[in-house]
Amino acid sequence: MRALVLGGSAFIGRQLVDTLLHRGHTVTVLNRGLTPHDLPDDVERLVANRLDHSSMVDALAGRDWDAVFDVSGYVMAAGGSDTEALFDLFDGRTAHYVYVSSIMAYEQSMRGIAPWMEDYPTDRSGPNTYGGFKANVEAQLMARFERRQFPATVVRPAAVYGPRNNVFDMETPMFLRLLQGRPILLPHSGLVTASYGHVADLADAMLAIVGNRTAVGEVFNVTAGAVTTRRYVEILARVVGREPNIVPVSDERLHELPPGAYGHLFSDRHHAVLSIDKARHLLGFEPRFDIRAGHADTYQWFLSRGYDRLEGPLSDPVWRATWNFDAEAAAAGILRGLATTGA
Repeated sequence: MRALVLGGSAFIGRQLVDTLLHRGHTVTVLNRGLTPHDLPDDVERLVANRLDHSSMVDALAGRDWDAVFDVSGYVMAAGGSDTEALFDLFDGRTAHYVYVSSIMAYEQSMRGIAPWMEDYPTDRSGPNTYGGFKANVEAQLMARFERRQFPATVVRPAAVYGPRNNVFDMETPMFLRLLQGRPILLPHSGLVTASYGHVADLADAMLAIVGNRTAVGEVFNVTAGAVTTRRYVEILARVVGREPNIVPVSDERLHELPPGAYGHLFSDRHHAVLSIDKARHLLGFEPRFDIRAGHADTYQWFLSRGYDRLEGPLSDPVWRATWNFDAEAAAAGILRGLATTGA
């Protein structure tokens, strides 16, 4: 298979490249060429910017693909681009276009309803927000399928984690909190429930879509399972082999906390569970990693990178998510009524 990955240098795209190569496919990556990468030598690289349509035309002219995987279609990279013009470049030139959307494409006011199914309402906030942009692109792809039989499929992952994760307020700082005995603030009684999926399982699901005619024109949730934030901490604590230093945060005291006191997935706005029944039925998808096994795999990668010896926080230029252990320690001190703010 001749596969084109739009993106490909970081996290999901990079995992997808590895999965494609491992299965013997020919891989080309198209991106802006700005992000440092460790792509294998046998991966063809095309440099173009989604915001500059002429550069896309120049890079893609006369090329056909068995599959196109759109991993770079999010508002920070593609906001303001002409997505319909992009799809025109591939109309009649690919057998399958797989778009990586997000759980954030759903209408987020559905908190308390579980699980979320693929036909539930989507975000209507418009193309300038993360979720609104994803929902807008999904709608364009499905409309093009209805109008022109454009071979599009959408995947909606939830909280994706794993090696090379560049959203730095998820498992990386949690491993460090556990290793260093730092306070772990749990708002909402630790009951916020989120769906987590390993990046390798997401890549497997995307490859299962290609060539499956029943997947064309469809949207699929892709994840592994859902756990409460308290259970999440307990699972990662077992992986690391440390007892968690949990600091409960009652709803009544949330207003006392400074910004950055806990990770974004611990907020009640991320209280959502995805159903993957459709992916199981139509794709034969079954995750290889449950949450514990997936984080054990990720922890080994974390150690191999020397991240257990990090002396300061990490931040990605696109996502800008990071951690602030000083703010967390200060918040823990407030909650415990301590005069000092040390961990």
